[in-house]
Amino acid sequence: MLGMGVVGSGVAEALFQKSDSLTNQIGANVDLKLILVRDKSKSRSFDVSPSLFTDNFDEIIERDDVDIVVEVMGGEHPALEFILAALKAGKHVVTANKEVMAKHGPEIFDIARERDVRVLFEASVAGGTPVVSPLMRDLVANEVNGIKAIINGTTNYMLTRMSTENIDYETVLKEAQELGYAEPDPTNDVEGIDAAYKLAILSTLGFRAQVKDDDVFCEGITGLSAKDFQYADELGYTIKLLAVSSRTNGEVQARVHPALVEKDQMLAKVDGVLNAIEIETDLTGRVLFHGPGAGSMPTSSAIVADIINIGRNIAGNAAFLDPVRLSETIKVQSISDLQTKYYLRLEAKDEPGVLAQIGSALAENNISISSFIQKGFDPKHGTAELVIMTHRATERSVQIAVKDIMDLGVVAGIGNMIRVAE
Repeated sequence: MLGMGVVGSGVAEALFQKSDSLTNQIGANVDLKLILVRDKSKSRSFDVSPSLFTDNFDEIIERDDVDIVVEVMGGEHPALEFILAALKAGKHVVTANKEVMAKHGPEIFDIARERDVRVLFEASVAGGTPVVSPLMRDLVANEVNGIKAIINGTTNYMLTRMSTENIDYETVLKEAQELGYAEPDPTNDVEGIDAAYKLAILSTLGFRAQVKDDDVFCEGITGLSAKDFQYADELGYTIKLLAVSSRTNGEVQARVHPALVEKDQMLAKVDGVLNAIEIETDLTGRVLFHGPGAGSMPTSSAIVADIINIGRNIAGNAAFLDPVRLSETIKVQSISDLQTKYYLRLEAKDEPGVLAQIGSALAENNISISSFIQKGFDPKHGTAELVIMTHRATERSVQIAVKDIMDLGVVAGIGNMIRVAE
């Protein structure tokens, strides 16, 4: 095993405590041979024999009695190099590494295929909630048309708190960090990067064509305010960080961003640190996977399940089937081509003709107003806050219209622009 942090300790604990059960399920013993760590003297949350620790990766791949390498280090480097070296040495690999799989999945699959070994990565997307295996196995008879997901527990916890407690972003971020949900540097979570990695993996598997992490449009939650949640609620919505990909006419669009979700939708009811992935296919329609997306034990569940999967093949001397077959590279649409409804919050002078000017700027870009609400008045500056919901429009047109509105002398600023989930 590579790494012995929170997840690695959970995997080690599961392997030792469930030893008899694993032997019965696999038909062979599962022995943890070596654990790669930086500091062999460091104390761990789960105690194992010091003789299992090594700081030399070569010692692991050179051993003939090591069949499976479990990577739980995280990060791109040196995890990628270790995974590739293990595969080339004829070792099967189980990994929870979303960044490596999002950026280098096809390369890893090719080497595994050449060496006739398997790489499984259930834990890389939704932790203890199975979705990777169903996409590779149970849904292969389907054509996946769309994926809509909440796949970052940290941001979902934060947005849930902002929605229910009317607190601002900075306050809820500090709370999430104190509870251990958010890292000291929360960038990957709050800027949507973590969710983009996971969406790239899901999209690649679902559409059977490589969708890279940098194909995913990414916008985080740092610009959201308590006001946005208040107004969204009044309009019948809640706000979620959604990861969405869809396939239309042979092209894929993949995006991660905050979105207004109607309260009666299934994803609107996914709160706290839970994850949910809704997959729409041609044969089954919509299928929802819902459960814990992080944490030592849920993630360990997925990793140990992958170990069992590979172990059964080894014990039964069965052929290893290639679980991931990708077609040619698919064309990725720009976010500019998105068509949806939009929420705009802006501050403007409280005087006659203001709405007419704003409406004209929208109309010139083929955007019509669905509803308009004036919220509050600032007597000091003589301004009012306006909330506008549009009918369906293209992202390209809305972005141009927002710039045009900003140039109006009667507009003091754009508070936010949020897409509406459809």
